[in-house]
Amino acid sequence: METKHQNKILKIMANMVFASRWLQAPLYLGLIVAQAVYVYHFGVELMHLVQHTKTVTETEIMLVVLGLIDVVMIANLLLMVIVGGYETFVSRMHLDEHPDQPEWLEHVNAGTMKVKLSMALIGISSIHLLKTFIEAPNLSQQTMMWQVIIHMAFVLSAMAMAFTNRLMEPVAH
Repeated sequence: METKHQNKILKIMANMVFASRWLQAPLYLGLIVAQAVYVYHFGVELMHLVQHTKTVTETEIMLVVLGLIDVVMIANLLLMVIVGGYETFVSRMHLDEHPDQPEWLEHVNAGTMKVKLSMALIGISSIHLLKTFIEAPNLSQQTMMWQVIIHMAFVLSAMAMAFTNRLMEPVAH
């Protein structure tokens, strides 16, 4: 009799632990709000560029455009985290028949998401590094050196994650 009682308690605890995944749903909603902030920031920067087209130099245009690309890449990163994270950790979205379902969502798992996110971070870091080199005459060598070191740390960590993910995947026959 006591074993039945213990099994019932364990089942209730397991259900509670499993249901706790829904505590992450508000986090993903918060990221959607953050994405809306990025959309607003993109619009403000774009309007600023358009309004000052006649008074800015080509280098300034390039820096603003790189900033816009940076915002888009961060928004893409947010989208991957929101959609992939929700699908992986909270609940299926049941988008199988939806014509706009991202292809990558079909094979998403925690390991794949880490690699995709690290690649997105490398892209964002590359944009920042390019902006740094464009602004090089105005920056110290130490600032530039640290940005290169940080970028290389992103590259090396992404390679390590991809290698680890590959080791953990079962071999396809």
